[in-house]
Amino acid sequence: MKWDDVWGIGVALGVILVAMVLHELAHGLMAYALGDTTAKEEGRLSLNPLKHLDPIMSVALPLVLYILGGPVFGAAKPVPINTRNLKFGEWGMALVGLAGPLMNLLLAFVAFLIGHFTGWLYSGGLVGDAFLQMVVINLGLMVFNLIPIPPLDGSRVLYAVAPDGARRFLAQFELYGVWVVYFLILALGGDVGADVYEICGAKWA
Repeated sequence: MKWDDVWGIGVALGVILVAMVLHELAHGLMAYALGDTTAKEEGRLSLNPLKHLDPIMSVALPLVLYILGGPVFGAAKPVPINTRNLKFGEWGMALVGLAGPLMNLLLAFVAFLIGHFTGWLYSGGLVGDAFLQMVVINLGLMVFNLIPIPPLDGSRVLYAVAPDGARRFLAQFELYGVWVVYFLILALGGDVGADVYEICGAKWA
């Protein structure tokens, strides 16, 4: 394996780590702002990656899949949320769900601005690749998480606007939605940056 390949993989994994941590932190902060202190009480309002990453889903599984040559699939630990404590009911949960993808959009935007005005984004090489990965991966995570398939974040918005019957179906479908998402990734294929994504649902208390 060439040095450039090692660097590219390292940068991609580093960007994904930052994106996962800040994504989950955004969920927790929004829930806290809307009246639920569960995430704070369990230490999830933290920048410490160890608070958000799961040894199996965040590390072991992606590594094994990468070694086997398959699409890399991983997940951070969902932020614990007691929906009964949230203001605005289902709309409060929708805001919590949207906070994660919006954080990824913000990270991509900041990386683009810095890279654009410094010229680093177009310089190529190690630095240019790092900025490009930060923009592309965060945009990819944002778009993917907004797909309205439980337990992805877009489904939280769908819960808010759906009638009661549809909500019951979505709640039941959530048990299997992760496999639908995984098969969707298998169908789409792509590189490491496009394939690694985060499932960021919430524990329903």
